[in-house]
Amino acid sequence: MKKIFVTIAIAASLFTTNIYAATSATKTDDGTENVSYAAILKFNNDFARAENATWKVNPNFQKVTFTLDDVKMSAFYNLRGELIGVTQNVQFKALPEKAKKEIATKYEGYFAKEVIKLESGDDSFDNTVYFVDLAKDGKELLVRVTPSAGVYFFQDVK
Repeated sequence: MKKIFVTIAIAASLFTTNIYAATSATKTDDGTENVSYAAILKFNNDFARAENATWKVNPNFQKVTFTLDDVKMSAFYNLRGELIGVTQNVQFKALPEKAKKEIATKYEGYFAKEVIKLESGDDSFDNTVYFVDLAKDGKELLVRVTPSAGVYFFQDVK
């Protein structure tokens, strides 16, 4: 449940650009949406060795969860089949050293429950952002770590 919330929060806040009406998704006889053909082709090209792919479609994007080289990942495609970004869970130690120190100072006493690495589909610049789920005394919040290792409050979780 927590991973779903965090993934949705990330997707909803970061993937709103380049999203248009659901013109490429098709409907089945029972009224459910299918993954667009363009997204499937792009996914098969982007992640040729992926295994156990499962898709979910909502009005804003198409998400595929899969395993690649024994790592569970999720890729998000807009409704035209263009890659928006890829997420995976990583350990806290994967964060830049500067960010770890800033989190320790700004959020003293909090511990990292989960760290999600997000790589945007745009390869023209450093596109890796981390989202860290921090908890302390029943309070939980999400911070964003930028490519330059800046740490910014993103949202309260509880």
